[in-house]
Amino acid sequence: MDTQPSANADRRLLGHALELKQLRYAAVAHSCGSFRKAAELLSVQHSALSRSVAQLENQVGATLFERSAAGVRPTLAGLRFLNHASAILRQIDELLKSTSGIAHGQSDRLSVGLCTSVAAGRVGELLADFRRRCAPTNLVATERSPTELRRSLQSSDSDIIIVPARPNSAAVRVRALWRERVFVLLPANHALASHKAVRWADLRDHTILLVPPDRADSVGAIIKSKILKRGIAQNVQQHDVSRHLIHRLTSLGFGVSFILESDIATIGNGVVYRELHDERGQMTVCFYAHWMPNNRKPALRPFLTFLAERYPSLAER
Repeated sequence: MDTQPSANADRRLLGHALELKQLRYAAVAHSCGSFRKAAELLSVQHSALSRSVAQLENQVGATLFERSAAGVRPTLAGLRFLNHASAILRQIDELLKSTSGIAHGQSDRLSVGLCTSVAAGRVGELLADFRRRCAPTNLVATERSPTELRRSLQSSDSDIIIVPARPNSAAVRVRALWRERVFVLLPANHALASHKAVRWADLRDHTILLVPPDRADSVGAIIKSKILKRGIAQNVQQHDVSRHLIHRLTSLGFGVSFILESDIATIGNGVVYRELHDERGQMTVCFYAHWMPNNRKPALRPFLTFLAERYPSLAER
C-alpha cells in the first residue's frame, strides 16, 4: 500500500505545528478582550503573550485579532479559528481531567458548568469570592450551552451547573440565585436605537439573529421560546456561530440580537443596547444552580453552603 500521501500530509502538518500554549493564550485573550488582562490572568509577560499570538497568526496565515488602545477583538477569521481552538482545548482539558481523576480520584476538584462568560458580571464575582473564601478547593469552570450542561450534570462531568432555567427532572436539586435583565442589541444606526425600551411588537418587521438550539447561550434558549409564543419566528435567522460573532453580525447590520446585562461589558463598537419589555415590564431571567443529590464529593459541600449564605432569600428545592 502506498503511504506516500499520508507521509507528505504528516510533514505538512509538522511544518505548521501549533503549540497548545499558543491556542490557550489566544483563547484567553479572546475571553478577556485584552492581551494585558489575559497575560495577568495567565501569569505571563504581556510581551510574551503578544508575541505568541503574533506567531500563531503567522502560522495560520490570518490576522486573528484587531488591536486598538481599548484592547483586542477577533476578526471574522479569528472568531472561526478561536471557536475551533476553544473546542480543542476543552477536549484536551476533559481528557486530562478524566484520566487524572481515574488515576488519583477527584475529591478535591469542583467542576462548575456555566453558560455565560466567566469573565463577565455576577458569575465572575461569584467564583472569585468563593475562591478567596475556599482557596484549597480546586475549582474548574467550563462554559457550555444549557443543553450540554444538563448532559454534563447527568454524566457527572459537572458537579454543579448554573443555568437560566429550572431542571426538567425532579431528581435534580436546585437553588435560585439571581435575576438579570435582558436587552436588545441593535446596530448603532438602527431605527429602534432611538427608543428607550423595545417591545416584542417593535420587532415584528426586523430580522432576529439567533444561534441553533445546540449552541444557544444563556439568553438564546429563552429568547427562542418567547419568539415562538409571539408568532414572529419567521423573522429569525439562525447562524451556527458563537454569541460573539452574533454580536459582530449585529454591528454589521445583519439584524438584531439579545444580551444579558452581565454580557454588556463584552460587546464591541457599532452597537447599542436597549431594555426589552414584555407585558409585565422589563424582561428578566433567573439563574439557578443545579446539582445531583447523590453527589458526595467533599468539594461540593462548601460551594453549596456558600450559595446558601450568598442568596439566603431564594429557595432551594
